[in-house]
Amino acid sequence: MAATAASSLQIAAARPCISSSQRVVKAGASMLGANSKSVSWTKLASACNISFMEPFRRSFTSSQVKFNKVVTKAMSESSENKPVSGLAIDLKGKRAFVAGVADDNGYGWAIAKALAAAGAEILVGTWVPALNIFETSLRRGKFDESRVLPDGSLMEIAKVYPLDAVFDNPDDVPEDIKANKRYAGSSNWTVQEVAECVKQDFGSIDILVHSLANGPEVKKPLLETSRSGYLAAISASSYSYVSLLKHFLPIMNPGMSFLGGSSISLTYIASERIIPGYGGGMSSAKAALESDTKVLAFEAGRKNKIRVNTISAGPLGSRAAKAIGFIETMIEYSLANAPLQKELSADEVGNTAAFLASPLASAITGAVIYVDNGLNAMGVGVDSPIFKDLNIPGEKH
Repeated sequence: MAATAASSLQIAAARPCISSSQRVVKAGASMLGANSKSVSWTKLASACNISFMEPFRRSFTSSQVKFNKVVTKAMSESSENKPVSGLAIDLKGKRAFVAGVADDNGYGWAIAKALAAAGAEILVGTWVPALNIFETSLRRGKFDESRVLPDGSLMEIAKVYPLDAVFDNPDDVPEDIKANKRYAGSSNWTVQEVAECVKQDFGSIDILVHSLANGPEVKKPLLETSRSGYLAAISASSYSYVSLLKHFLPIMNPGMSFLGGSSISLTYIASERIIPGYGGGMSSAKAALESDTKVLAFEAGRKNKIRVNTISAGPLGSRAAKAIGFIETMIEYSLANAPLQKELSADEVGNTAAFLASPLASAITGAVIYVDNGLNAMGVGVDSPIFKDLNIPGEKH
């Protein structure tokens, strides 16, 4: 990490009144806000996230929205003596490997950025076919605006590793993948090989993040999903986490007292509720991921004192999520029906991950943490005409 990298993360409450969709980055704080959008609620939709789910900016056209907002503050070495409010998240001296970062607008990127703001050294694993574009964009400064940390410094990525988490070792790679031009020029990208390379390069890690998912038939209803499509979703979206933890566990620094290592994944409410349109076996894959989180929490906790948790994130207009085809409708549905009527930002998921990776979460493991403005708590969509006479309070969209 650069000498200017933030050494701790401060979380405090503020009450901004946001009048436009813009990101303001200053040396002391980073804030994201948005106005409400005028929409027509004619049918039920819902919320989901796939893979790298990330910062999303929208322009809204109607009245202002006032809400309590989390403000993230990173304290640099030069400002350590200044009084600050809130509870410090300090990951200085820790090293994180974030699997599933392919651009600067995903949940994976936001998590890496939050961990960096708290002082952690960042390593990332990028899907092999996206590696060249990602590294080129990073090198040419296209991500510089997104790299700005709350203290004004830039997030540094110590190393980018090619990764395809569908394959555990070289023997698993079929000939057609080996001959694929998109994989040409890359090597050591199976899970086992990446773990070995990280060990050779850095010795160990403290934090493992799984921000990966893929369902080739996600647009198909479950009854129309093929066996191969279903198993592909399970392989890429849930077993990939088992494989990552299996191979990285030996190089994760074991927990001592409250300073144990931490592993975090991303899930979605479709694991336990019916979300029409989220098909191809993806709901099953998320259910498996959450079940595995509990089992892995026990096994990794007993074996190496590693905490294992998953974040159930709400809808975000990332490039990966747009592959589903109706992400805009899901965001609108969340705005209309969640207890907190505001758009979810990737930074809020990133901040939660930083907390879970920190000593402040030393007793939390095997948990599903919902970061979705409370949408998971709702039993019905309150925008339904059925409830038009109930005078339910809320912002008018």
